[in-house]
Amino acid sequence: MAQELWVTGVVLAAGAGTRFGMPKVLAAEGEWLRRSVAALRDGGCRDVVVVLGAAVVAVPEPARAVVADDWADGLSASVRAGVLAADERANVVALTTVDTPDVGAAAVQRVLSAAWESGSGLARAVYDGRPGHPVALARKHWPQLLEVLGGDDGAGPFLRGRSDVVAVECADLSTGRDIDRR
Repeated sequence: MAQELWVTGVVLAAGAGTRFGMPKVLAAEGEWLRRSVAALRDGGCRDVVVVLGAAVVAVPEPARAVVADDWADGLSASVRAGVLAADERANVVALTTVDTPDVGAAAVQRVLSAAWESGSGLARAVYDGRPGHPVALARKHWPQLLEVLGGDDGAGPFLRGRSDVVAVECADLSTGRDIDRR
């Protein structure tokens, strides 16, 4: 019998949003956070974790919050906290950011499908060829990812260093642009 797909979705929302002028988890009165959680939940994630840091807020159901105490060290601290908080049954994590509010469930589904069907278990949304979120990583890659995380680059260096990451075009679904300024 084939292994069942069990995904923990991770919303990276710990940053201070310096260029934006406030933590982005607070943007649009929490609407960006609600959209991110809904995209992961409706996109196939059985478990959703929101990584908080600069601002600690109540997270929408069914998500659970995890605080990255070292959030100021950069995006990698948030990725680490999210991966380590994954449900023990999870065989894939799907990472997304709170500042990509137009990315919805269809993009999550598409990326998860590509990761699950690939031999590598690695897939990343691209928008007109530009890398973005969500990113899906099979459990077998988590130790190596955690080992190389550092600074504000998140999973980027790990993904760029591999030739087996499936690029999943999602520009027909959304812009995938992160919003850095109001």
